[in-house]
Order: sequence, then structure tokens, then C-alpha cells
Amino acid sequence: MAGDSVKARNGTMVAYTGQMNFKKMSGGGDGLRGMVTRRLTGEQMEVMEVKGQGTCYFADRATEVNLVRLNGETLYVESENLLCTEATLHTGTSFTGLNGMASGNGLFTTKVEGHGWAALTSKGPAIILRVSQGMPLRVDPGAYVAHTGNLNRSLKSGAGWTTIIGEGGGEAMQVEFAGDGLVYVQPSEKMTFGGDV
Repeated sequence: MAGDSVKARNGTMVAYTGQMNFKKMSGGGDGLRGMVTRRLTGEQMEVMEVKGQGTCYFADRATEVNLVRLNGETLYVESENLLCTEATLHTGTSFTGLNGMASGNGLFTTKVEGHGWAALTSKGPAIILRVSQGMPLRVDPGAYVAHTGNLNRSLKSGAGWTTIIGEGGGEAMQVEFAGDGLVYVQPSEKMTFGGDV
């Protein structure tokens, strides 16, 4: 950094060189409206502003860090997978409905917009999968990390009578992405409602 700043999850700085200032952003940043929205939607995240001259390193529980460059598009990401962003990026929330419920993260997700870099975490190196018209992608809700582009997401179920009698294949719920964009998937599955069916 050369006098500019980044927004990062509280407590994720692991090292730095030069002169850095760390300031907690009340309510997770983006003002009073952002704070109220995050509390109402459950997409809360303790955020600090890091400003200074030098290099600052961030990490979270030995997870992989994936950099995403945004050039005016929107990144949708679970708040637990968002490590830090350039201060030029705006964060907010987006309603996901049942899709978010199945992934175990509630009815809302975090969205990041603008021009700049965002850092995402994943358990293992994230796989970036392209979705194009006519070629939808289905993702295990527990492996989903984030997506960009013009994508519609919907919950799909493969549950049948074998699931009811306890003989299902263990992949009864998926999230389908259709349209044009990129989906970030981690090579690990967190516990979800869909994963238990």
C-alpha cells in the first residue's frame, strides 16, 4: 500500500512491513445503512480499515486465498469467505432465498461491487468454473464459495423415494447456475441442510 487503504475482516492481519494503522469499522463499514442491513440479514462481519505505507499480509485459519479482480461487475460471496477488499469496492447484501438456506448461510449473501481487488478464502484451492448459455452448472451447496457474472441460481433436488427410505445417493440438493459467468467452488464441503439429505 502507498497511503491507500483496504477493508479486511477483523483479526486477519498476520504480518506487515512499513507503517500501518488498524481501525475497526463500526457495523462492518459502508455507513449506518450498511450496518443495519447486515444485522437484519445476518451477513454480519467485523471489519477493520487498514491504511498505511508498506505491505500487509492477511490470512484466515490456513485457508487458501484467491484474488478476484472486479472491473465494474458484482461478486456474490458468502461473508465467511470474504477476507478483504480494496477500499474502493462497495459491499452490501443480496437476497438469495431458499438457495442460501440450502447452503447453510441464511436468506442473504454478501455482494461486492466496483473496481478493485477482493480476496476470498476457500478450503483448498478454489476451482473457477465457467457457465455459458445453454450449459448450466450444478454445484453442491457446501462447496459453493462465490460467483460473478449474469447468473441465475436456483435450487435443484434429486431427492426421490429412495431418499425417503434412507437409500439416497447423498447428493439430493444442488444449486444450479444458468447464464454467463464464473462460479468459485472449493474442494471441500461444509455441513449443509442439503448435504444431510
